[in-house]
Amino acid sequence: MQVKLLRVLQEKRVRKVGATAEEPVDVRIISATHQSLAALVESGRFRQDLYYRLNVIDLVMPSLRDRIEDIPEMARFLLDKLGGGEVKLDRDAEKALNAYAFPGNVRELENTLERALALCEDQHISAADLSLAPALPATNGAPGSKYPLQDYLDQMERAAILEALEQTRHNKTAAARVLGVTFRSLRYRLERLGIE
Repeated sequence: MQVKLLRVLQEKRVRKVGATAEEPVDVRIISATHQSLAALVESGRFRQDLYYRLNVIDLVMPSLRDRIEDIPEMARFLLDKLGGGEVKLDRDAEKALNAYAFPGNVRELENTLERALALCEDQHISAADLSLAPALPATNGAPGSKYPLQDYLDQMERAAILEALEQTRHNKTAAARVLGVTFRSLRYRLERLGIE
């Protein structure tokens, strides 16, 4: 596919499926990735010439956990999008959202709100409706702390699994391959960590 895409970008021509002649196209490509394309070029998994064709303007989007101040506004936008325009987040729910690391980024936030919409009563979403993984107790350090060890390991495992699922478009078999585990092992880990 990389060779075909490079050819289209260079020649600005495509041939439709079943057609015998090529047609000119005038397009701009907008692409996104969670991986470092430069590292993939270094390892030989991504073509260098295609990389330089695509990398005209590079926009780096910080993860949701690095934009905590944006979470309330994003939550309101997503609630409107999900048909919950009249539903409000109570103060504890907003605090819970701000304290959560969101390894699955905006998609996880949207899924969390969709689940909360189904569970909430009286047009108010509470912290309990969000069903977020419990935050680490204050005595054990801030979220992301390495103590207690099991909580930290669960966070790291959850983040790796969500990244692999995102990378493979939620194909569990492919995600298991990326992670270097069996499908059965991945299924067990998804259940244990409560990843839907």
